[in-house]
Amino acid sequence: MTAYTAVLLYAGWMLILALIYAVPRVPQALTGAKPIDSWERNKQPIDAPILQRAKAAHLNCIENFAVFAAVVVVAGLMNRLEAIGSLAAFVLYARIAQSVVHISGTSFVQIFLRATFFLIQILLVLVMVYRLLLG
Repeated sequence: MTAYTAVLLYAGWMLILALIYAVPRVPQALTGAKPIDSWERNKQPIDAPILQRAKAAHLNCIENFAVFAAVVVVAGLMNRLEAIGSLAAFVLYARIAQSVVHISGTSFVQIFLRATFFLIQILLVLVMVYRLLLG
């Protein structure tokens, strides 16, 4: 997998997460079961907990995507994609694992695993930056 492919798949994963929590809302709004604005920010959550966790997993992806994508783009501009290519896929894998664990629940073990997958991503991107600057 190339670094560019990892960025594209990461973006696709974010879209899938958005659909997981957004699609169930459409029939509820269209049938009048819930008001169309019932999911607006700053309101009490009304979604099932698993959908709330899917939304949170999606927002977590957004928080880190820009940094990951920026590092890959800069590597491309530097003509140094080979320096980070082997790591980019693992950033994606750790992100997907973090999201799946995030959606699955909130036990101590799940939160610990989620944090571990997050730290793996951060460390991998830092190694990518190191390789581009000093490697």
